[in-house]
Amino acid sequence: MIRTVAETGSTNADLLDAVRAGERVGEGIWLVADRQSAGRGRQGRTWFDGFGNFMGSTVVRPGPHDPPAPTLALLAGLALYEAVAPLLADPSSLSLKWPNDLLVGRAKLAGILLEREGDAVIVGIGVNLARAPDVEGRDTIALSAFGPAPDRDSFAQALSASFDRELDRWRTVGIEPLLRRWQAASHPPGSPLSIHEPGGNMVSGTFAGLAEDGSLLLRLEDGTTRPIHAGDVMLG
Repeated sequence: MIRTVAETGSTNADLLDAVRAGERVGEGIWLVADRQSAGRGRQGRTWFDGFGNFMGSTVVRPGPHDPPAPTLALLAGLALYEAVAPLLADPSSLSLKWPNDLLVGRAKLAGILLEREGDAVIVGIGVNLARAPDVEGRDTIALSAFGPAPDRDSFAQALSASFDRELDRWRTVGIEPLLRRWQAASHPPGSPLSIHEPGGNMVSGTFAGLAEDGSLLLRLEDGTTRPIHAGDVMLG
């Protein structure tokens, strides 16, 4: 169920092209690249091509009775958290940051990109196993900072299995347990946050958990709570 290619532009773009061409790309299939020449992150950012890192994508086809498709971002984050935590001697420093980042302390270890095409959602995940990029204004880290870098192919198998488990739970028991487990893996309530919204505005407050639809709840200085549906979240 895991197809590996030596090099491609972007695993997300490849699966998007396959779906657009009418190919029936089934759930549970992963496309993993040794190298990406045009990897993408959120809001058009490029994604670091570090050889030895994990760069892969899969497809989910939400059905009419499934939870809302946007909550797949939280599902993917939790699946990633569960795959990475056993690789750390002290996983207490590992946490999820809404909507799509996995952190060690305050440093970014991994990111997730979701893209919709027809009835399919492409889920792309990049994890710094061997190398971390230099990103101006942001701390980054790789798992190699804590010991030998995990084997990429073994990690791909673990992530695929974790993702399948979370997808089954998402469909059978709904999103309430997912939201509860995601929040337990995130930074604690009351953590100061700054949100760069898509329109360019910035709003600050403290983390007040997740709403029923998976949006972030930001408690403002005046005591009111504002739901955040999109934006870049910065701790502190």
